[in-house]
Amino acid sequence: MITLTDYLIVGALLFSISVAGIIINRKNVITLLMCIELMLLAVNTNFIAFSRYLDDSAGQIFVFFILTVAAAEAAIGLAILVVMFRSLGSIDVAELDELRG
Repeated sequence: MITLTDYLIVGALLFSISVAGIIINRKNVITLLMCIELMLLAVNTNFIAFSRYLDDSAGQIFVFFILTVAAAEAAIGLAILVVMFRSLGSIDVAELDELRG
């Protein structure tokens, strides 16, 4: 039987990996976006675990809204990356200063 603690440990590991990815890799924008998505996945895991443990559907409703926001964030982030790549020829975070207008 999988307990609440097991789910919370998985969520904490996912969150830690995403924070480490953000701290270690600050040059690639795609990796930063993937780490943010992984962070949202860790939060969703905790919401689902507590929702199941407390027999309340509020956590699952929060996950639905978080997934909606994450999808919009990914679409907008990738669109910004495409525009950045077309104008600069690279997606390096250090070159974002050149986009100031």
